[in-house]
Amino acid sequence: MKCPLCRKDHDRVLDTRGSPDGFAIRRRRECLMCRHRYTTYERPEETAVKVVKKDGVREPFDHAKIKRGLEKACWKRPVSDDQLEAIIVAVENRVEAHLEPEVESRFVGELVMQYLREVDEVAYIRFASVYRRFKDVRDFVDELRPMLDS
Repeated sequence: MKCPLCRKDHDRVLDTRGSPDGFAIRRRRECLMCRHRYTTYERPEETAVKVVKKDGVREPFDHAKIKRGLEKACWKRPVSDDQLEAIIVAVENRVEAHLEPEVESRFVGELVMQYLREVDEVAYIRFASVYRRFKDVRDFVDELRPMLDS
């Protein structure tokens, strides 16, 4: 595993744990060259589920694409990388449990929002505003109303 800081391939594993759902292994590593510590996740390779976009285009389910979207929504929010990874793993597990070779992008987006709402409501609104393409303030108010009523 190459260090994300110095790009050298010389590290040691400090800690290994299973994820709470049991579908991934979390490894805490230290680069022996620059002493930078970082986390990696190991998960079994599954058959590639295709995501059907709104325009009908099919593309492989992309763990990194979901992570980028979540990172943007959670920018400057008190959400840890472990929480983001837990959301991604939960979404992946639900998609794979769907037992279909293809899933609608809407299904994936709604799952991400469902889990994100439990972690951080501000990040949830940010994600929803992009995902659902809010056009004006009324769209924000409509999304916020159920959260404020509860």
